[in-house]
Amino acid sequence: MIDLVAQNLALRLLLLVLLFAVVVAVCYFASQAISARQMLRGRLAHGGATIRATPAMRSLRNEQVESLWLKLVNTIESRGISLVDTKDAALRQKLIAAGFSAPYAQRVYTAVRLGLIVGLPLIVLLLFVATGSSPSMLKLYFALIVAAAMGLYVPAFYVRARADRRQQEIVNGFPDALDLMLVCVEAGLGLEAAFARVGMEMVTSHPLLAEQFGAVVLELRAGRGHEDALRRMADRAGVDDIRAFSTLLIQSTKLGSSIAQTLRTYASEMREKRRMRAEEKAHRLPVLISIPLVACMLPTMIGVLMLPAAIRVVRAVLPALHGGG
Repeated sequence: MIDLVAQNLALRLLLLVLLFAVVVAVCYFASQAISARQMLRGRLAHGGATIRATPAMRSLRNEQVESLWLKLVNTIESRGISLVDTKDAALRQKLIAAGFSAPYAQRVYTAVRLGLIVGLPLIVLLLFVATGSSPSMLKLYFALIVAAAMGLYVPAFYVRARADRRQQEIVNGFPDALDLMLVCVEAGLGLEAAFARVGMEMVTSHPLLAEQFGAVVLELRAGRGHEDALRRMADRAGVDDIRAFSTLLIQSTKLGSSIAQTLRTYASEMREKRRMRAEEKAHRLPVLISIPLVACMLPTMIGVLMLPAAIRVVRAVLPALHGGG
């Protein structure tokens, strides 16, 4: 490997560029960490009361990362490249379901896809040059096409997988949140206070649900109506259970029925649905176990059972064949 690097000029240049990038990245993140620590000390020294009043405040690292992405997309668009997607509403809904709720998330997503579409084929081309291989034009063409296709579809797959994982976590923790909300409502708390209390209690166990409830509380305190805030929570979560829960609360408020009785019935249904999902997974387990059983254990068992008989047949048949010959 060292001889290959020493003999190949392109590979040496590539390694130097990578080393330079690593050093620059380390220096940059170290300076950002030092500046963030200094900013945090300043806020603790001058605004301790404000920090205690806002326990759900976002971290400085998240704010810095978001500002970097915003600067990046603004710089790209200032060069004349439009990052606005034609399916902006559908894309924003997918990104919000995946947890990317920033206003500029669609532009960052488009910029990442464009960068991967251009960058991955360049990386493949550099690898061919660095290794000194000379592929045919057809092989090079297909390699570049596959790399560009990966850059086009990998971000979409990542967003979909992240959205599915978040929705599954929300669904798993939703029955517990309903039980806590039922206790709060029966204790005499209003809807806004119940959302706030449940969000505070579930910060550690189910942070995604706590985030959704906290957003509802902030919107209600900002003056948004209950119906609008609940519908926006359902749109952000993208989960059918949350959407049905929001519709149920809206109808209960409009009809004047007991919210406690509504929550008790719906919480019982959600617990039953969670139990049924667990039973469904348990019933699927034997079918899933049969796949490695047939693929791995069954050939071994057949070999163990049939090998002695095969050896005996060979020992009995081969002498007879030699004797008959």
